[in-house]
Amino acid sequence: MSKAINIIQSSVVPLNTENVDTDQIIPARFLKATTRDGFGENLFRDWRYESDGQPKKDFVLNDPTYHGKILVAAKNFGCGSSREHAAWAIKDYGFDVVVSSFFADIFKGNALNNFLLPVTVSDAFLQKIFDAVNKDSSAQIIVNLQAQTITIEATGEQESFDINNYKKTCMLNGYDDIDYLLSINKDIEAFELKHDH
Repeated sequence: MSKAINIIQSSVVPLNTENVDTDQIIPARFLKATTRDGFGENLFRDWRYESDGQPKKDFVLNDPTYHGKILVAAKNFGCGSSREHAAWAIKDYGFDVVVSSFFADIFKGNALNNFLLPVTVSDAFLQKIFDAVNKDSSAQIIVNLQAQTITIEATGEQESFDINNYKKTCMLNGYDDIDYLLSINKDIEAFELKHDH
């Protein structure tokens, strides 16, 4: 299955909560596993479920009105500890993109390493997305990685976002670090031949 990401057009799941930390994304008690699979079922575990395991009706992931490949979160998403499992859980749940007006640096790096695209937008544009989703729960957002743009389909409003060039190349091609090195193998060999004294 290709991990590559280019254009993602999807409805969104709005999580309009600021300062969501990695312990809320994936509670520490679920960090025993070392593979990336199965974390999605415990994404936002304490927000999604009562202590008896019943889903909390008022939490957005339990609301059938909202679904899609894009999670839209309020400012300062992914703060707290550096656990990579937070990115695993979001990706395993089925999200390909997380949009916020500010990401913690370590979370952002972990997301990029796990083919989860963190898109940083202005506070004003983030509010426009929440407004669009409040008006229409199936509002479509288009994220174009190649062009580095995010667009609200209904209004045509668009903003550009930044991404590290190396990580962009990896995401567009579905490369991890080793795949990337293999992809430039001929360039490396040519460089070595040229500088072989």
